[in-house]
Amino acid sequence: MTVDTKRLYDKTYVEQYSQDKQEPEWMTALRLRALEQADALELPKPDKTNITRWNFTQFKHTAEAKPEPITSLNDLPEALQDFIDQEDVTENLLIQRNQSVAYASISQELKDKGVIFTDIFTALRDHEELVKRYYMKDAVSIDEHRLTALHAALMNGGIFVYVPRNVQIETPLQTIFWQEDPEAALFNHVLVVADESSSLTYVENYVSNNDEQQTVANVVTEVIAQNNAKISFGAVDHFAAGTTTYMNRRGVAYRDATIDWALGQMNDGHTVFENVTHLVGDNSATHPKTVTVGSGNQVVNFTTKTVHSGLDTDAHILQHGVMKDKATSIFNAIGKIYNGASRSNAEQESRVLMLSEKARGDANPILLIDENDVTAGHAASVGRVDPMQLYYLMSRGVSKEEAESLIIFGFLAPVVNLLPIESVKKQLTQVIERKLS
Repeated sequence: MTVDTKRLYDKTYVEQYSQDKQEPEWMTALRLRALEQADALELPKPDKTNITRWNFTQFKHTAEAKPEPITSLNDLPEALQDFIDQEDVTENLLIQRNQSVAYASISQELKDKGVIFTDIFTALRDHEELVKRYYMKDAVSIDEHRLTALHAALMNGGIFVYVPRNVQIETPLQTIFWQEDPEAALFNHVLVVADESSSLTYVENYVSNNDEQQTVANVVTEVIAQNNAKISFGAVDHFAAGTTTYMNRRGVAYRDATIDWALGQMNDGHTVFENVTHLVGDNSATHPKTVTVGSGNQVVNFTTKTVHSGLDTDAHILQHGVMKDKATSIFNAIGKIYNGASRSNAEQESRVLMLSEKARGDANPILLIDENDVTAGHAASVGRVDPMQLYYLMSRGVSKEEAESLIIFGFLAPVVNLLPIESVKKQLTQVIERKLS
């Protein structure tokens, strides 16, 4: 099975879709150029994972009907309400239902400060020049491979966040992407920009319920931290088993900027995940932390990479995964230091815990260093639950099942505890418990 873009959606369809969304001419031109590229480019080739037979073709590009707006958060299904802190409901919340905005709220205080927090199509109409400055420029390009090109051609949803210079946002901005239509694909584009000396926390959640119907999620995220900016990015991805997921999150950090990632990958279907941060400015930093749980016959391929080109850059990758049943995982942690990136530091740690005889995990630490004056280190481990730890807990009256659960949650805690919204942290814990039950 391969991706045949001509058979799926042609030039006429893409042009009409762009016109219907009232997009500027440059966006329509980008879509058409990407569509041509998608026909010529190959699929990505993730390490040790053959994705050529994965489903990237069985989907509807748009949902059957535009969903009704959500007038009250109390009307949300319980599974979605769990993502919202009921004791301290954020004023800054956006819910995308299928590919349409169903709920949007931003505080007057942030509006007065010039903060933009809106869907990608509204941003293209109301803030065209800002979007054009960053959209698929510094972090991701349309011609990397077939999936990025297909994403650019068929983008059908997403968010734009912009924080002006010297503005610090204390409370998180939160987005929930709810795929209610079980066959509709999600070609989501998230663009988060923090201007000079600004800061923000952004959290997003993906959820669907298509356990049997086949569809695709092709998500590209670009996070741009200008000089002296700080971005904390948290996410819980929970696509159902019928969704084949390509998740590409990229960051660019300029001088004295920091991008921190806390990512929970809880999908039930096959997943290719990329998280790449470019440290282009001197004294820039990133701390990517990812946790995942694989189950069933799921195949997951994770690559977390930091690219150092500025002086005195710092990065520490932390990846923890738990595999059960017949699930297979590949964890790649890559630190790339270019010649001239003196005094940079690239650290990484990847650990995989396997809960069954047929589960498979592979942790690959990779350091690519072209500069002498640097520090770097890596650690990787793949193993099963420590019988001595089990024995110790059981000797204190804890059942075997409870003991295993305590060990697993302790193993995943370094990432789970870093999610910046308490309700999202709670929801991630619940998802982990469900997948391990």
